[in-house]
Amino acid sequence: MEIIQLSGYTEFEKLNIALKYLVPRQKADCGLEDVEFAMGENALRTVIHHYTKESGVRSLEREIASICRKVALKVVRDGKDQAVEVKAKDVPSYLGVPKFRLGKTEEQDEIGLVHGLSVSDYGGDILDCEVTVVAGKGKLVITGLLEKGMEESGQAATSYIRSRAGALRLDADFYQKNDVHVHFPDFVRKDGPSAGVTMATAIASALTRVPVRHDVAMTGEITLRGRVMPIGGLKEKLLAAHRGGIKTVIVPKENRKDLREIPRRVLRALRIVLVDHMDDVLREALLLEKPEDYFGARRLELEYRGGELWQGDNAARAASEVLPGMPAGTPAHQ
Repeated sequence: MEIIQLSGYTEFEKLNIALKYLVPRQKADCGLEDVEFAMGENALRTVIHHYTKESGVRSLEREIASICRKVALKVVRDGKDQAVEVKAKDVPSYLGVPKFRLGKTEEQDEIGLVHGLSVSDYGGDILDCEVTVVAGKGKLVITGLLEKGMEESGQAATSYIRSRAGALRLDADFYQKNDVHVHFPDFVRKDGPSAGVTMATAIASALTRVPVRHDVAMTGEITLRGRVMPIGGLKEKLLAAHRGGIKTVIVPKENRKDLREIPRRVLRALRIVLVDHMDDVLREALLLEKPEDYFGARRLELEYRGGELWQGDNAARAASEVLPGMPAGTPAHQ
């Protein structure tokens, strides 16, 4: 037997399926064809984000059907003369208290708090990583609903920060005087190698007492020498960042090829920084007045801004960089 893995629908795909197929079908099934009934995009987004959590649309159709049945009951009571429009604010009155919480970012820069990105069978989500440092003897504690690989990533992140104590202006023996506690608050299963850079950034912030930018999220694995390794599920993670209000996302440079799968509207809304070393992650995420004093000059500067590929301060106009939905040979900046 061969197992074939299929990625789930994105938020935009679910929305289009609902508008074109699910709502009209349930409207007909509930006898609302001759009723002036409308369910807008914002209402459907509310149902998608707060009342369903699946890779397909079966639960979404059930929730839409529940709304249509209650609208039908209202039409029977009040008559067909009055138009019925379901808005986002009306959804809880039809479906009750929201079942799921939408991942959101903090509104201010915090010390020891970093926004990571995770992916599961239900799609992507923002994964917060918190770190606190207390007096101790160099013990590392990592808590949360974790797989073994996550703990090993935390150990690699800690070893890298220790190796960069001089650059971060930490005492050479700081690890002998402090215990570091890394915690992932959200009680969801976290697995796969993709949170190393997140933990390293949170540890560096907690030790140096330098805040992390609240509008930055990141994903990537770290090696002992600080190399940033590629990850999977980039499409779902960038969609989650866009949905959660993130402005800048730091991703491994080797995942550059996966950006072709990202919807154009998401690429245009996000600033995507491509890195291959942990120093560049810290330079981008930490609120340092002069990052070059800590890490020196940045390596090859490569990022997407507004859907354009930028190298340094210039937009790269390579014909090979094609955004989704564009014909081959079209430069990314067009």
